[in-house]
Amino acid sequence: MKLDLGNAPCSWGVEQANNPENPEWHKVLDENKAAGFNGIELGPVGFFPEDPSILGDALAARELQLTAGVVYRPFHDPAAWEDVLDGAHRTFKALVSHGASTGVLIDSIAAERALTSGRPEESRRLTGKDWSSMMDRIDTIAKIGSLEYGLDIALHGHAAGFIEYQDEIENTLESVDEKYLSLCIDTGHCLFAGFDPIAFYLKHQARTTYLHFKDTDPLVKERVIRDRVNFYDAIKQGLFCNLGKGECDFGRLFKAMEEVNFSGWATVEQECDPLAQSSLQDAISNHQYLNSLRIS
Repeated sequence: MKLDLGNAPCSWGVEQANNPENPEWHKVLDENKAAGFNGIELGPVGFFPEDPSILGDALAARELQLTAGVVYRPFHDPAAWEDVLDGAHRTFKALVSHGASTGVLIDSIAAERALTSGRPEESRRLTGKDWSSMMDRIDTIAKIGSLEYGLDIALHGHAAGFIEYQDEIENTLESVDEKYLSLCIDTGHCLFAGFDPIAFYLKHQARTTYLHFKDTDPLVKERVIRDRVNFYDAIKQGLFCNLGKGECDFGRLFKAMEEVNFSGWATVEQECDPLAQSSLQDAISNHQYLNSLRIS
């Protein structure tokens, strides 16, 4: 197995590009490097400088590679199509500029679904024309990324979006040709959505080209689901803990990845409060834990 490890700006609390509480972008790069990672994800487009020369020089100075970029936009909302297109083209251009090969598509949080996130039996699902039109938008962006930019485009299920639960992810994979859409498995979002990420990987390993490593604190998860806590508040309350401290069996996942000789990037995403003061120590801990699995 040739597994390269990166981290992501969301591990420093960066969820929106223009949040005034975000840390400085160069601090994220410095601490990512200090923690031992050799890659960093793009984060929300606009957080890092979009001038290729500025970001390129900053990455090179720290010997970091760009791992991937996420198009985190409301694919479920037909009125937001221009926003989706804008996010896709800006993200894909940045990836190509910096030699990254993976674009990740996420249906962003919907206010309605945030109220029932983590509870598949309660969440309203898109059906009929609403579902098919969202699939058309996913298909269009996947083809733009694949055919116009030469990228591998991967689907990512995400809490509180309309592609969250296992059946929604699999229905999307069935709707879009695998030539244009692969799979990014996020271990934490799988667990929060109520299914086992390792079993999901074993089922879809041939289509899985990229992973997000995330762990969930089972006690916090149980409480925020029971108390119907808003997803962003759940993050601030510690839903996603350090890797190896929660319920994800990363040892079993590594074994499954080794058996098929996985080759590519996996990116740590420990989503947290942007005002948290522990991001560097958490990144160091996560890097050390993952390396211990690789050499054990």
